[in-house]
Amino acid sequence: MTWASIDLNADLGEGFGRWTLTDDEELLSVVTSANVACGFHAGDAVTMRRVCELAAARGVTIGAQVSYRDLAGFGRRSMDVPAEELAAEIAYQIGALDVFARAAGARVAYVKPHGALYNRVVRDEVQAAAVVDGVLLAGGGLPVLGLPGSRLHEAAGKAGLPVVTEAFGDRAYTADGSLLPRGQEGAVVTDPAEVVERSVSMARFGVVTAHCGRSVAVRARSLCLHGDTPGAVGLARRVRAELEATGVRVEAFA
Repeated sequence: MTWASIDLNADLGEGFGRWTLTDDEELLSVVTSANVACGFHAGDAVTMRRVCELAAARGVTIGAQVSYRDLAGFGRRSMDVPAEELAAEIAYQIGALDVFARAAGARVAYVKPHGALYNRVVRDEVQAAAVVDGVLLAGGGLPVLGLPGSRLHEAAGKAGLPVVTEAFGDRAYTADGSLLPRGQEGAVVTDPAEVVERSVSMARFGVVTAHCGRSVAVRARSLCLHGDTPGAVGLARRVRAELEATGVRVEAFA
């Protein structure tokens, strides 16, 4: 499946206190959706408020990027969190961000898991259902952004929540359409020209070359541009410019 338009999202607000990781202000001039860290893998109250204000001022859609409670590991360590506890923590994170989004004249418009949680709910039915329960607990019937064919999307669909498919221009794919684990060589695509080419291919034709060399179908309504990689802002601008040059409209999904 291809789209006449595509959303560009980025993980933002990934700092804590005096420590900053992403160039939020510059990325918000490029992307159409902002996945804002809600304090569990990164982010704090001041950062969340600032990013929401910047996003609202630029008309960028605000999403809650929820995570395992793992500040030390940046949310990239897998954890066995009981389902009831995980659901409550998901709702807690959404609620915290929504306070600042509404204060800025906007709202939380979708939810996206981060890191280890994102990868876990691709295949883990129990953890996926817990994330969905947390979204429902937070209220509002928010769309869930995630990998096509994931258990998360399956659970969200059964619960009546909208699902939004996502792709990654700077991450390697396996033959089954899942992401190559970050611990494996080649998991992150670092060549800017290749990232741009892969992004356009997924947006226009719905395909990407997997790590094994095969073409894999990737049905994406939103394309993630990681904000924590070197040269992230310049790369994001290149991707957006090439998408628009090839006739793809760049616009938020929510």
